[in-house]
Amino acid sequence: MLPKPGDWDVGSPLGLFLSRVPCVHLPSEPVLAACGLLAALFVWYCYWVGREQPPDRISANRESQEQPDVSGGYLACQRPSCVHRPPRSTRLNCKLYRNLQDYAKRYSWSGMTRVHKGVRDQSRYLSDHHKAIQKPKIFFLPDLPSTPYCQRDAQRHDVEVLERNFPAVAQDFEEIQWDFGNGGALPKGWTAHPVPTGGWHTFYLYRKGQCVASNCRSCPRTYRLLGALRTFVNSNIFGNACFSVLQPGTVLSGNYGPTNARVRCHLGVKVPAGCELVVGGEPQCWSEGHCLLVDDSFLHTTSHNGTTEDGPRVVFIVDLWHPNVAGPERQALDFIFAPER
Repeated sequence: MLPKPGDWDVGSPLGLFLSRVPCVHLPSEPVLAACGLLAALFVWYCYWVGREQPPDRISANRESQEQPDVSGGYLACQRPSCVHRPPRSTRLNCKLYRNLQDYAKRYSWSGMTRVHKGVRDQSRYLSDHHKAIQKPKIFFLPDLPSTPYCQRDAQRHDVEVLERNFPAVAQDFEEIQWDFGNGGALPKGWTAHPVPTGGWHTFYLYRKGQCVASNCRSCPRTYRLLGALRTFVNSNIFGNACFSVLQPGTVLSGNYGPTNARVRCHLGVKVPAGCELVVGGEPQCWSEGHCLLVDDSFLHTTSHNGTTEDGPRVVFIVDLWHPNVAGPERQALDFIFAPER
């Protein structure tokens, strides 16, 4: 209770201030009524503010509920959308999360920084429909230095092995080659690819990480040669080894490979005039008995502009690991993208 005006100590700052304030006598009942009204308004305001969350906060809460669980510091997709057939990119992203988590449970998270980052960003990356000079169709490994063509020194051992054994590869092809221009039934083991003009045929020894046993028996020298390669991708869906035959007048334009984690090695077997390969806007040509290292995740075009008399263009294609993909990353990608998954 405040002291009476006569009792104020004018020597103190408070007393000096209060001595100059006029004394107002208010009735007690209206003051109490006003205080009660203000308290009721405050309670009503708090009730409605707590009941009506802003839309952005509600959406944020819903998104947080739909986020995958965290296990071992990494995400695993458990959203209902994974069950109800969401868009392809989302389904792939959920599958990659499950495969990555299975790998971590069996082995380790060590060295998985780039792989986890790539898995995390796949749905956003694949949903981008803009044209780009480099755009893998299935998996993009981030922070990986890439150029349309790789230096031979990057895969010196495997390049030298292939070039040294070029006569054996050419001999195997002579035993399975076919004159596709005559029509008729396609020989066993050969695959025809639809093209607007000309013709494109392949003979796979390995296709998407799986050995084609009957074709390997038809090319025993080349099959044994694959076993001598150190970086051959033979355990996941990105790995292939095949003879590729392009007929005159054939153009394969505007293509992207499935991943930037591999490098395609082209060993020229038969290269007539008028053949060209353009990767990332840079033109190159094959040479018989020599290897050309290509990153086919870049936009690339293959063409054979020669005549019928020139004959087909033939190259032996082997998928090798990108030299900057580390050992643990290769093991993880082999597990995540295993053919049986």
